[in-house]
Amino acid sequence: MDLTKFKALLDEQVTWPDYYSFKFIVKTDRKTHVTALLEEHEITEKHSRNGKFVSINSKKMMQSSDEVVAVYHKLSTIEGVITL
Repeated sequence: MDLTKFKALLDEQVTWPDYYSFKFIVKTDRKTHVTALLEEHEITEKHSRNGKFVSINSKKMMQSSDEVVAVYHKLSTIEGVITL
């Protein structure tokens, strides 16, 4: 991912501060790792039919595109996390 382009796109489309929604998919056994890093976010979860995966949606007031990128960077340290 080209972070410079992503940040520019965010700054073009969003007037900071604003709420930003994040979406992740992760294996169920890694869910607690993800939610621990999103502890200050409003979180909703939806489990897959077979229970192997969970979709995690979170929302938080962000002050800048740098804060958004920092969240994605933190979550990238967890193996198997898919960002949407």
